[in-house]
Amino acid sequence: MHDISDLELRGLPGVFIASDEFIGAAEVQSRSLGYSAMARVFTPHPIQDRTDDEMRAYADEAFEAIIAAVTAG
Repeated sequence: MHDISDLELRGLPGVFIASDEFIGAAEVQSRSLGYSAMARVFTPHPIQDRTDDEMRAYADEAFEAIIAAVTAG
């Protein structure tokens, strides 16, 4: 989140990506950084036990949301 906040403050678009287990933590962290509007996309949780094919499927499913978040005006 710190990296995304830094990018945004420099005028570069960024999006925070994490599994949905961290939705609440992401909200708290972004508010504490003073950037509650930070773009974020969440994938299903957990990810650590997923196969490469499952991870690719997660990425494919999140792709449009990530592009939309990065290009939102």
